[in-house]
Amino acid sequence: MKKTLLILLFTLGGFTLYAQEINWLTLDEALAKQKRAPKPIFMDVYTEWCGPCKLMDKGTFRDAEVVDYVNRNFYAVKFNAEGNSKVTYLGNSFANPNYDPDRKGRNSAHELTKFLKVPSYPVMYVLDSRGNVKEIIEGPKDPADLLRLLKN
Repeated sequence: MKKTLLILLFTLGGFTLYAQEINWLTLDEALAKQKRAPKPIFMDVYTEWCGPCKLMDKGTFRDAEVVDYVNRNFYAVKFNAEGNSKVTYLGNSFANPNYDPDRKGRNSAHELTKFLKVPSYPVMYVLDSRGNVKEIIEGPKDPADLLRLLKN
């Protein structure tokens, strides 16, 4: 009985740790929240076909320390650089008029991606409490590297 209970607690405990997630928002949601309560924005810019982006989703962005730090200190945004969302940023409207929902693999770049001059994927942007780009973090990062960069 004790062994079963320990296995159950271990399993549930592991599930709880794994289930921790960053509270991802859209850019519009984060900017609206920022107006009510100023806080920087951490924006992960990714694509569906980017292997390192997927690895960060499964690893770095699930790390308990990263989740806790990002959720406490930022409004977190997950932005598909080839998606079809409509976004308003710094008074400008951005879309992806050439988006093809039937296309597999690479799609056309979102206008916001072009505006931000995204260099490669994955890339993360830190926007200050007014929504301006403060820092660009290029390339995949493990939890320790990302935390070190975010805390500077």
